[in-house]
Amino acid sequence: MERRILEVSQINAYIKQMFDDDPALQSLCVRGEISNYKVYPSGHHYFTLKDQNAALRCVLFRGSAAALRFRPENGMRVLAFGRVSVFPRDGAYQLYCSALSPDGVGDLHVAFEQLKEKLRLEGLFDPAHKKPLPEYPHTVAIITSGAGAAIHDMLRILKARYPLCRAVILPVRVQGPEAPPEIYGAIRYVNRFRLADLIITGRGGGSIEDLWAFNDERVAREIYKSEIPVISAVGHEPDVTISDFVADLRAATPSNAAELATPDQADLRVKLRAFESSMLQSVQRRTKLSRQRLDAFAASRVLRSPVAYVQDRRLLLDYLSKSLRAGADGAVSKARQRYAALAAGLDAMSPLKVLRRGYSVALTEQGHVVKSIRQLQPGAGITLRLCDGAADAVIRAVKEERDGTVEKL
Repeated sequence: MERRILEVSQINAYIKQMFDDDPALQSLCVRGEISNYKVYPSGHHYFTLKDQNAALRCVLFRGSAAALRFRPENGMRVLAFGRVSVFPRDGAYQLYCSALSPDGVGDLHVAFEQLKEKLRLEGLFDPAHKKPLPEYPHTVAIITSGAGAAIHDMLRILKARYPLCRAVILPVRVQGPEAPPEIYGAIRYVNRFRLADLIITGRGGGSIEDLWAFNDERVAREIYKSEIPVISAVGHEPDVTISDFVADLRAATPSNAAELATPDQADLRVKLRAFESSMLQSVQRRTKLSRQRLDAFAASRVLRSPVAYVQDRRLLLDYLSKSLRAGADGAVSKARQRYAALAAGLDAMSPLKVLRRGYSVALTEQGHVVKSIRQLQPGAGITLRLCDGAADAVIRAVKEERDGTVEKL
């Protein structure tokens, strides 16, 4: 019997046909943990699903991957939907996925948590970036559905609380794939043309799918970039979206956003009445004090008798004049006495008095007082200063006294 020889490609093609013809392998849901997850430049996703005992190679083509609403990661448990077939070139079988879903939770919930963590790490939720709301807004831009109940509630509350505030409505879709571009486009438009000094964006309540436009990353980043403060008012009290975390203030409902955006005119009227009362009391106090001062001036002697006031000042002037003269005379007398004492002291120390007692002063030719014989030489001329004149003399000899003995130099 002749043995049939097959090519490798024939074997792989045969096995692939067997897999493709088996209904049990055509519509599968496989639970496992993702590992070796990679996205190729072609847009296809390749990974491995594994459990405690085995592993299964998987591929998610670009078209199916575009429908994912979360980002698969290594270690994530998922449910993979698809079919098992053979790749003829490698002779390896793998799961061709048509869809992925997180195991245990919805894919929207996973996508929400992933985006929330990503933006948190980037600092978009940091309270330091929150802008304060204007205390008395002049214009509020409302970005929401033009046909929903939320817009009517907000307009009613704004008019009731603060009629001075003007509302600018920018109707957008708040649900569906077209909603995010319209929402962030409206926010960008308000900032570009400075249409308002406060923005409210949101919608009424609904499921997570209904509110998903406000979990869009593009909307979140546009809110963060807005130079105008933004209030996020999405859904009801339990509903929380990414926009709530990024916005400058989160409102529990659209109606609550209108309340947070404006002051209450009733409270303002109470404050204004309090200010009016305070101002009136202040004016009354100042008027009373001014009247008391005026009465005191009117009762003063200077106004009742101006001549008497002048006479009193004349008497005071005379008294001060006398005091000044007495003080000046005393100061002059003291100065004269001090001058006489100093003159007597100088006269007592005058060298002329010494000369009158028979003494004289010897001066060199240069006019210096002779204090030592070292200043004199035989034949040198000197001047003798006496009390009544001077005499020129010539030194004949210089003698020095030592221990009581005079010796000629």
